Amino acid sequence: MILNQLRNVLNGNQCRFIGEDTAFRSAVLIPIVEVDGELHIVFEVRSLNMRKQPGDISFPGGKIDPTDKSPLEAALRETYEELGVNPQKVQILGELSPLITSPSFVIYPFVAFINYEDIQNSFNKDEVEEVFTVPIKWLLNYEPYSHLVSVIINPPADLPYEKIINGKEYQWRTRAMEEWFFDYGNYTIWGLTARILKYLIDMLKKSDII
Repeated sequence: MILNQLRNVLNGNQCRFIGEDTAFRSAVLIPIVEVDGELHIVFEVRSLNMRKQPGDISFPGGKIDPTDKSPLEAALRETYEELGVNPQKVQILGELSPLITSPSFVIYPFVAFINYEDIQNSFNKDEVEEVFTVPIKWLLNYEPYSHLVSVIINPPADLPYEKIINGKEYQWRTRAMEEWFFDYGNYTIWGLTARILKYLIDMLKKSDII
């Protein structure tokens, strides 16, 4: 009886990963548009007046608010706030795997098609400095480059070292984070945006649909 109850619990709805329910959760939209008969991906340059990451290149998106019913709803809301695109005019094509940068930070990316005319003059200049597009065919033929960034573990002073074998001499497992870069004209796409972009482009290369 208990095993059956346990089975029901384990086969019920669970988080996608341990810690998802307490993580900082955000969602982004990868907008695809048609420019002169060719498919492009839309990118934002964050306003130089933004407190966080001014001038960085990103996809529209942001934190999932408690009032958002789902990550997709958050992505659509943020896209409306930043680019002025009505959610009803967004054609959702699908969802990419979440990007988990740590157990406390996750991004849910969605891919969508929108009309380019809907964003050219409607973006929010308080949040977006400018908008530009990159042809998907160019991205498929471009080879991004990467650099390794060391992630250093810095435990707090009040960590209960007496409960850990070797205490303060414990050998923490370090890792290197791969940062990807795409150079397109005067723009450099890097960071989390580049990681999501590379994942999408690699998927398209394997599918050979474009």
